[in-house]
Amino acid sequence: MTSPSIHAGLLIDRLERTPDALRALAAMVHHADAKWKPDEQSWSVLEIVCHLADEETDDFRARLKSTLEDPARAWTPIDPAGWATQRGYAEHDLSERLDRFEHERAASVAWLRSLADPDWSAERRHPEFGSMRAGDLLAAWAAHDALHLRQISKRLHQLAERDAGPFTTGYAGAW
Repeated sequence: MTSPSIHAGLLIDRLERTPDALRALAAMVHHADAKWKPDEQSWSVLEIVCHLADEETDDFRARLKSTLEDPARAWTPIDPAGWATQRGYAEHDLSERLDRFEHERAASVAWLRSLADPDWSAERRHPEFGSMRAGDLLAAWAAHDALHLRQISKRLHQLAERDAGPFTTGYAGAW
């Protein structure tokens, strides 16, 4: 079946480059600050990286594969918010989690590039989001990366504000 026109190659290229961007942002975080959170509702940089690694294996790759193979097959339930506590995100090592994410992302990209003429229009019903096509999942995967890279950038901004002491960061511009 011919798929609707999407720029799958561009999205996959972006997915492939995310580990480099993630490592660059994480390198700006002092080891002692990897677990820092501005408040109890926010995630630390470490928790964000753990989340990305788990989403790689338990959400996006698995669900896209399932949708392409059999859109009617039920997805395994996930609990991204609960994983932070259940899987002890705050207790992990940032470097190890970055390595895990990079390894799993490489496997995802290799799998995506191995697909011969995937049907990006393969569709399933999601109880919350309604109709979801394989192409929607691919696009959401790349967008999800961008959201969390932005979240880490925000954490870096918050760290600068925290570390400014009696000085202000206002000259930098508004977040």
